[in-house]
Amino acid sequence: MGKEEEIHAGKEILWKERRRLWCGLPWTFTVYRLSSDRLYIKTGFFSLREDEVRLYRIKDVSLNRSFIQRIFGLGTVHVCSTDSTLKDFDLKNIKNSESVKERLSDLVEAERDRKRVSMREFIGHGGPDDLHGDEPEDFDDIDMAEV
Repeated sequence: MGKEEEIHAGKEILWKERRRLWCGLPWTFTVYRLSSDRLYIKTGFFSLREDEVRLYRIKDVSLNRSFIQRIFGLGTVHVCSTDSTLKDFDLKNIKNSESVKERLSDLVEAERDRKRVSMREFIGHGGPDDLHGDEPEDFDDIDMAEV
């Protein structure tokens, strides 16, 4: 990586990879970058689009490797996030996908600790507190005299 590529938006880039074709060749127009607090996804050739997700918004990271991907040393890292634009997304056909997944998981945990964010803040409606049945099934069950 050249010196100009090591910094992106004022952040030091810890990992950078281009999405690859099924055969492992990096002839695509999608680039993934990872800093200590954000994951960037840049796509396009004529029209460019760059998305970012803050690491503390990532809920879960998993790895999928098809037979063809394993032959060519690739994998897809699936990311579940609470980001409003990206939601759940994939880092497709990347080299060293196992180590990338582990590094991303470690950085997510470190960023959550740094920001003092816990998973309780992501649960919201439909979480474990709603399992007790304290909520009425519909509005007909509400006694307006109690309100």
